[in-house]
Amino acid sequence: MDGKHMQIGEVAARTELSLRTIRHYEETGLVVPPARSQGGFRLYTETDVARLMVIRRMKPLGFTLDQMRDLLDATDRLDAGGTLDPDEHEVLLQRVREYEQSAAEQVEKLRVQLARAEDFAATLRARLPEHEPVRP
Repeated sequence: MDGKHMQIGEVAARTELSLRTIRHYEETGLVVPPARSQGGFRLYTETDVARLMVIRRMKPLGFTLDQMRDLLDATDRLDAGGTLDPDEHEVLLQRVREYEQSAAEQVEKLRVQLARAEDFAATLRARLPEHEPVRP
């Protein structure tokens, strides 16, 4: 992208992931920092941040590390450009479509769970005296 390199602390702040989590994703091969500083520190790019954000968004939807790896592989290959034949391109697009469909299904399940949780909280709130202060 722009060639700017960041150390892991900045990446952690931008992605809201812990250092430990970022290192775990490195160990599993989901993200590989392309460079190191003269002092040996890992250096990351905007592309690495984007990958970590994809992973961060997939995690609460229940995707496994293997599924994350598979989707990232598909999107990496699609982003690589014109080296794909039309059949391979369509296969990769179909993989992305399947992940999108799975994500949409998980989002709907989470909406149902959230609605139930909100109903439960409202039920409890209704049982409390009106003059009692609500605590966060």
